[in-house]
Amino acid sequence: MNCIHSHSGDPYFNLAMEEYLLRNKTEDFFLLYRNEPSVIVGKHQNASAEINWDYVFKNNIKIARRLSGGGTVYHDRGNLNFSFIKHGVKGKLVDFKKHTAPIRDILLVMGLETGFEGNNSITLKDMKISGNAEHIFKNRLLHHGTLLFSTDLEQLNDVLGTGEGAYSDKAVKSVRAEVTNISDYLLPGMTVTEFEKAVMIIYKKQVPGSKDYYLSAEDKLLIETLKKEKYETNEWIFSYSPHYKFDKQLELAGKSIRVVMEVEKGEIRGINISGDFLGTKQCRSIELALRGEMHRPDVILKSWNKNVSDKEFVTRIFF
Repeated sequence: MNCIHSHSGDPYFNLAMEEYLLRNKTEDFFLLYRNEPSVIVGKHQNASAEINWDYVFKNNIKIARRLSGGGTVYHDRGNLNFSFIKHGVKGKLVDFKKHTAPIRDILLVMGLETGFEGNNSITLKDMKISGNAEHIFKNRLLHHGTLLFSTDLEQLNDVLGTGEGAYSDKAVKSVRAEVTNISDYLLPGMTVTEFEKAVMIIYKKQVPGSKDYYLSAEDKLLIETLKKEKYETNEWIFSYSPHYKFDKQLELAGKSIRVVMEVEKGEIRGINISGDFLGTKQCRSIELALRGEMHRPDVILKSWNKNVSDKEFVTRIFF
């Protein structure tokens, strides 16, 4: 097994690295990495519906879409991500319990007895510490998961809310579960960096023949290219979302406002604003400005010709 310890905190680079190794290499890999604060949505999800836009926008948290399905997860430097990229037999590649077993074995060495619940979760004391997802490319498998070590759980809950928005779509929905941090059950004082090193050391001991693998200059260049051309783009993050309808009504300062939108490939194709909060002329002007624009707070603010102080207003009404 080739072992890669990525020291990049860039979620777009690390997601691109997984896809690159999956599609362009024939060897098996085990990866570890920790991302900067970011929201990672599943391949088949509606990104806008899964995010608490008010919180994400105000705190400049990155949004990314991964190659695999499943629900939305939150990453920060207190969360350790692991990935297995392997060859296998077609039709027998998907096996969440099998591919989470090495991680559970590592935690057992550390004195933690874990469970496997549902289709893809590792639990500790009946609380979730790891969500997992898989993607198949020909006869190769990408299995990746999270390990909540010392994640800011309050921020995790704040990020993964959908607020008061009303989204109608056929996208995959996230399933929320009670979570906990691994650090709460280990010896006091252990850092996430020490935990990360320990996971790699124990894994190498348990898998004979494991060795460190270092990305070549060419590997890094191709990963950076994939990152820029796919993972950082609005086309992948937002336009990949399925068609959805947004319908939201609010009472503000004793007056009402309702926004109804049809969004296709992340773009506002139809919009109607009504109520007595804004005048009819202003509603029509806003509709004209937003039709054809991306359904994102920064784009709406720019198209609407509003200033930064209107962030909360925009996220409350349009998300």
